Amino acid sequence: MRALVTGGSKGIGLAIAEAMVATGGKVTITGRDPMRVRTAVTALVKSAAPGADVRGVAVDARDRYGMDAAIDETAAAFGGLDTLINNAGVGVFTDVENMTDEQWSRVIDTNLTGVFYATRAAIPHLKYAGGGWIINIASLAGRNYFANAAAYCASKAGLVAFSEAVMLEVRSDNIRVSCVMPGSVATDFDGPGEKGDDSWKLTGEDIAEVVMDLLRHPSRSLPSKVEIRPARTKAK
Repeated sequence: MRALVTGGSKGIGLAIAEAMVATGGKVTITGRDPMRVRTAVTALVKSAAPGADVRGVAVDARDRYGMDAAIDETAAAFGGLDTLINNAGVGVFTDVENMTDEQWSRVIDTNLTGVFYATRAAIPHLKYAGGGWIINIASLAGRNYFANAAAYCASKAGLVAFSEAVMLEVRSDNIRVSCVMPGSVATDFDGPGEKGDDSWKLTGEDIAEVVMDLLRHPSRSLPSKVEIRPARTKAK
């Protein structure tokens, strides 16, 4: 496994990277904060299985040229690329009347345009490798919409549509594309009204297990969309 995980320095992305290196995978993680990326790489190296390799790149998913370079450098370092996990995401939770241009652009450009940049850069490498996986971490907010989250819901709905369209474009190249849609996850990424007890929520490790299950899935089939939600709801 030769992978790049965007937004891999914390939360769901870090849990996915941990699961990969635990099986000997070669993984590059990206994140916006250089110090957080370095800290995550150090932790991943300590937990990595023999044969694993871990690299980190401080880059914003919205940076087209930065993402192009991160993809190309990962492929060069690992002798190819066969897995792309698009996980980087942000949320702004306010009503549309009070949302600024910057807030709207930050969410859409990170959650949707950033995925486009990484995917476009990765596809030639995946084709050269003879196939592989693109797994996009979306959200149930991509179909279950709620107030004060217009930008976030729009970005995730767009990501679901983008994932399915790309899946149809590249499936004949032995590239499988899947969209994972989690419900509430206990990370430092909280939506409106989600502060407080989060023991009922999914964990980053739960999402990582879904991703690893996809990567282990037999090559003859493609789970193109996976919804995962907590088994129980928040106590009233």
